[in-house]
Amino acid sequence: MKLYGALISPFVRKVAVVLAEKGLDYERRRGGPGVTDAEFLSVSPFAKIPVIDDQGFILSDSTAIVCYLDTKYPEPRLIPREAEHYGRAIWLDEFADTIFAEAGLKILFNRVVGPKLLKVGGDEALALQGEAELPRSLDYIEGLAPDAGWLLGDHFTIADIAVASMLRTLVYVGYGPDRAARPRTAAWYDRVAARPAWTVIDAQEAVLANKIMPAA
Repeated sequence: MKLYGALISPFVRKVAVVLAEKGLDYERRRGGPGVTDAEFLSVSPFAKIPVIDDQGFILSDSTAIVCYLDTKYPEPRLIPREAEHYGRAIWLDEFADTIFAEAGLKILFNRVVGPKLLKVGGDEALALQGEAELPRSLDYIEGLAPDAGWLLGDHFTIADIAVASMLRTLVYVGYGPDRAARPRTAAWYDRVAARPAWTVIDAQEAVLANKIMPAA
């Protein structure tokens, strides 16, 4: 299997962690903003990431990819089958990828990706807008974070991976888990980050981040 996109993207990281949780091997390939490789554009004509190529089956969008992987490679299940947990898992994945990411990526793109990686500058007004929007999502997560276990109870799911992945990306702009302000979130995030699959992906990401990103 091939996975296109950089691990600093919360969406690419989400898929990489799912692959690691399921014990699936994959090759990392270049992809993302500014990448014009013919191979990447052949699998992602809109230059969106992540994209997978699973023995010729090509699929974009992190949520679509996770649903595909959880169906084809069902062990361990990361999308619950019980109706209420299924609904909550899909909602929290959507929340992480839209409401939460919309605020956080305004900061990341305009302070890091645009000026430092793509060399196209950034819009500080948009970054400040993201900063103003972010606390609402962070407070929401603090209200969800459990004293023990995972966001949906005893079972680790895509909800944990998606929300934690966006929190990991925010570390690059100084908005990672804040133990003083949101201790429940920080404790839950620590549990996610201690999982073997997460530590493997985080180590791989660190190699890349040390080359192209500010210290995390």
